[in-house]
Formats: sequence, structure tokens, C-alpha cells
Amino acid sequence: MKKSIHPPYRPVVFRDGGTGKQFLTRSTVTSKQSVVWDDGNTYPLVVVDVTSDSHPFWTGASRVVDTAGRVEKFERRYGTRRPQGR
Repeated sequence: MKKSIHPPYRPVVFRDGGTGKQFLTRSTVTSKQSVVWDDGNTYPLVVVDVTSDSHPFWTGASRVVDTAGRVEKFERRYGTRRPQGR
């Protein structure tokens, strides 16, 4: 790597904004916030919206999709399609 063109790669704490779970990893991201970690050291803190702790794919939570409402809205807007030849 060329010197002085890359941002510093250092330990950073990420916090899930929804669940509050935190994890320590390494990153080049910067932050004005900081947090004292379990080891007593202070690290930059980055709050993110979604992590594997809150993402529906990883948690197994499923969303309810209102398909009946979508079909009714479509039929109101464009009408119903009748099969031909019957």
C-alpha cells in the first residue's frame, strides 16, 4: 500500500440503533461519538440502523404483506380481466 493515502484502519464499536447491541470490529469509518468498551479502552462509536441482530433475514421475523389490498386497488384502478372464450 502507498503511504499517507489510505485512512487509518482502527478498532471501532458499532451499535444497532434498534436493539442497542454493540460489537467491536475494525474499520476506517470516523465518528465524533465514543464509548468505553468492556476492556476499559475508549473507541469511536458508530450507530447503524440495521445489523444482523435486527435484520428480518437473520432474525427470522417475517413481514405481513397486504396482497389482498393490492389486488383490490389494482382492480379498482384498471378493472377486472375476464378470461376470453368463456
